[in-house]
Amino acid sequence: MYEHPVIAVVYDRGSAFPLEIVEGLAALGTPVLALWPGDHADEVAPLAEELAPVVRLDATDLDASARLLAAHAADAILTFSESKLSVTAELAGRLGLPYHSPATVELLRDKYAQRRRLRERGADSVRSFAVRRPGDWAAALAAVGLPAVLKPRCGESSRSTHLVEDADRGAALVAELLSGAGGENALVLEEYLRGRDCGPLGDHVSVESAVTGGRVSHWAVTGKFPLEPPFREVGHLRPAALADAERAAALDVVTSALHALDITTGITHTELKLTADGPRIIEVNGRLGGFQPQLARLSGDFNPVTLAGRVALGEDVSQVRADDRRVVFARVVPIPPGGGTYVRVHGLRDALAVDGVERIVIPHLPGARLPVGVQSAELAWVEGTATDHESMQQVIRRVFSLLSFTVTDPDGQQRTMTPEDLAAPVPVPVG
Repeated sequence: MYEHPVIAVVYDRGSAFPLEIVEGLAALGTPVLALWPGDHADEVAPLAEELAPVVRLDATDLDASARLLAAHAADAILTFSESKLSVTAELAGRLGLPYHSPATVELLRDKYAQRRRLRERGADSVRSFAVRRPGDWAAALAAVGLPAVLKPRCGESSRSTHLVEDADRGAALVAELLSGAGGENALVLEEYLRGRDCGPLGDHVSVESAVTGGRVSHWAVTGKFPLEPPFREVGHLRPAALADAERAAALDVVTSALHALDITTGITHTELKLTADGPRIIEVNGRLGGFQPQLARLSGDFNPVTLAGRVALGEDVSQVRADDRRVVFARVVPIPPGGGTYVRVHGLRDALAVDGVERIVIPHLPGARLPVGVQSAELAWVEGTATDHESMQQVIRRVFSLLSFTVTDPDGQQRTMTPEDLAAPVPVPVG
């Protein structure tokens, strides 16, 4: 049917968009976009059908979905969506294609199971406890202690993730999150890892890795900006500002974790806390990290989507490394936690004229509804380059002094806010 290898991509919201996927994989063969049913699939379907062959997956019948992909003679399969790791693993098994095994995906998706496996195999020792109902709180508190992090057992984008420093408040949060209105059906309480002083940058990094045939290689270490409360990500940068010894320690920790989770084929994104005692695992994710395509484009680097395709095809990518000769960044303006409706941006022309700014992305049209909650989500982001980390901070400060955003609150009140306003601490109602 096709002259070149066929790469099936199980598509849903994730770390790469249809155009990025097709551009990144076209050099390797023919990408087939396998759309997972839902509102997002309906939105992107017209664009997807212009770009590549499209398969509409059946959420109720994975055998039928596998037959659809088999009809395209898929040579490889992958996903850039955290929520579709399990589906992709099941389809890979049915098609006889290399990918994370279903057992490994269970460890990647289930944060409590992941912590337990890492402890069992000596890769990390963070205390954790599964919280299935409010009555588990006392046992969780005794096992983990305070301060601690409370988060969904299966989740992404820091959804419903909170720092707990008071036992009564923790109990109230558990009751709220496990209620019907809270939207979670299982939680994890885990030891809070206190970061070392990292100055103006975040006390955490991520290691981007590729595994082919059980061989682990690390192609980038991504730095972060300080989290906004409670745990909202507000941007990424390369290279991370690490001394050689700490960088080497971070890579060793991640290598041990990937082996402990029995990862044999796939791209991984591992988040680490930089503590006074060395790098510690926050969590291991079995897909490409967010904003990696943007950072690669800014650095003139290899395309990480292409890299993911090469891994899925079983190629040796152990010599691939990110180009860290200059600083590149994507600095996020977070969505207001209370949600609302996006109205407009102010100061965009002047902000775009700042030296070092490559582009400013507003991923919303006027009138767009903004999600409610404490998860990481972008009202806008600034992409740019700099000669060093201090110059980068100067660029960001200048841009943020020029930008503001008008949003209509859920109660109908219109407010114009600066990026600093939007980064204010988040009030979390409980009870």
